Amino acid sequence: MLAPEFSKAEFLATALARAVQGSRTAGVGTNSPIPAAAALLASARSGGSLEAIVLGSRDYWPFTDGGRELFDFAAQGRLDSFFLGGGQIDGAGNVNLASVGGYPAGIQRFPGSFGSAYLYALVPNVVLFREEHSPRVLVERVDFVSALGAGPEGAYRTGGPRLLVTGRAVFRFAGGAFSLLSYHPGESIESIRAATGFAFAVEPDLHETPPPPPEDIALLRGPIAEALRLIYPRFVAAALSGKPHD
Repeated sequence: MLAPEFSKAEFLATALARAVQGSRTAGVGTNSPIPAAAALLASARSGGSLEAIVLGSRDYWPFTDGGRELFDFAAQGRLDSFFLGGGQIDGAGNVNLASVGGYPAGIQRFPGSFGSAYLYALVPNVVLFREEHSPRVLVERVDFVSALGAGPEGAYRTGGPRLLVTGRAVFRFAGGAFSLLSYHPGESIESIRAATGFAFAVEPDLHETPPPPPEDIALLRGPIAEALRLIYPRFVAAALSGKPHD
């Protein structure tokens, strides 16, 4: 059980912020309130040495020509980290943003791939995020590969997944497979295995995911909430307001 002094979103935002610390830049796409909060938190923690780039924000979007400039920025090697979600994520790090049941005749459509495959291959530190942690999301093999976790063989590739953060745990990705790095309060290796559709190893230093420190909560409920209010007003009201966790 998470402690009542912070929300689940605040807990996950701090876990995601740790995943990009040390970066010069961290990018966030659309419909990503928790990663957006994490990017702003990581920037605040760094004293501004990390630049948060948040699609949809007036203050944290340094471009004037939409997403194409972000892609150019990444191709120049200037985007160190990027948060990426998926309708399905499999044990090889592949991401499905198209549909369940294959494409185009799937039974459930997702928003679409946009630039995910491009950024996945270019950005050195891609942090996968999905709040739901269940066998229907974390699958043995995705129904459609929108973004390839590794390879293809012989290809020059500078980017790929490094961590996967979910509502239950944090995984490390290396050698084409995931290993469990930490589990959130109330979870265990057994509960994580039962909720995960792919096999994974366990890191030697496996530990419980640390809770948010008070100073991070103050940042999230203060300047970060204010910065995100125009983009994600419902999220801010529900998750960054000091209410008990969801």
